[in-house]
Amino acid sequence: MSRNATSLRVTATVTGGLALAAGLTACGGSTTPAESKGGGEKIVTVYSADGLKSEKGDGWYDKVFAEFTKKTGIQVKYVEGGSGEMVQRAFREKTNTQADVIVTLPPFIQQADGKGLLQAYKPQGSDKVNGVDKAADGKWTSIVNNYFGFIHNKKELAEAPKTWEELLDSKYKGKLQYSTPGVAGDGTAVLVKAMHDFGGKEPALEYLKKLQANNVGPSSSTSKLAPKTDKGELLVANGDVQMNFAQSKSMPNLGIWFPAKDGGKPTTFALPYAAGLVDKAPHTENGKKLLDFMLGEEAQKLVSEVGGGFPARTDVKPTDANAVELTRLMTGVEVFEPDWADIDKNLTSYVDAWKSATGS
Repeated sequence: MSRNATSLRVTATVTGGLALAAGLTACGGSTTPAESKGGGEKIVTVYSADGLKSEKGDGWYDKVFAEFTKKTGIQVKYVEGGSGEMVQRAFREKTNTQADVIVTLPPFIQQADGKGLLQAYKPQGSDKVNGVDKAADGKWTSIVNNYFGFIHNKKELAEAPKTWEELLDSKYKGKLQYSTPGVAGDGTAVLVKAMHDFGGKEPALEYLKKLQANNVGPSSSTSKLAPKTDKGELLVANGDVQMNFAQSKSMPNLGIWFPAKDGGKPTTFALPYAAGLVDKAPHTENGKKLLDFMLGEEAQKLVSEVGGGFPARTDVKPTDANAVELTRLMTGVEVFEPDWADIDKNLTSYVDAWKSATGS
């Protein structure tokens, strides 16, 4: 989601909990011949965008990975970074594949497929995932649904802004920041939503050029914008519902909102965590087991309660307090479906045009 494209964090789960895995970079020279062939090793390596794992160890990944290890004996090695960075890292390792499962946001999961990084596998339970949230050929499947959004500081701004145009006001100068398109998944989403709301690339870039006068500057990490917003260093920033909802539990000044074009309705679009089995993965069978587990009913029921997100399976309908609050949050917000094929094909040119327009 980045959300952080520059700093990578590597951890491993052990039965009953999580521990730092010093030296397990998932790209080093410690792989044994047996491991490289998948020779019965109780290991699975996940490359993932951030947002589902908590610094406190109480996130959805934390709970699901620990339970997976407890039930299967398979240790999860976890490498975290930006969506784009995870794809690029896996691509650099194509001749010596290290990852078994990759989890990124659109359009980077499509990018991974286009680079030949994924092999077809339809996890158990994927038949319960909506068609738009998975690849028809089984190359990837959403495991947690999510939506793009913005955040504001509720203490300084008791009422959230309503429109894009409001953000051009001088009171936001130096108090507004969004993560970098092309680097951060949520930053790319800013560009996607602006092109939709303003009716095309050119009017969107014209607006973002004006907004640059208030923008603090580039950020490879979306997740780092929330603490700044909570503290009041920023009044407004971009994010996504799952990540920001989870963060708001320990950051009480965070409020989630959805910009509208002046005269229009607030809009958003699905920005799911999509998982795929890596081609020529060193532990393919273990990767399949983890994908099955993450899409299992038990794990899916925890998506809202623990992770603050939305289940990928349509037959899992949670009723916990978080689920109720998330439903209320999304009420009245128009959800559109981006043309991901077009965005995947033209992402580089769109990002280059954004850089040119904003001087970034």
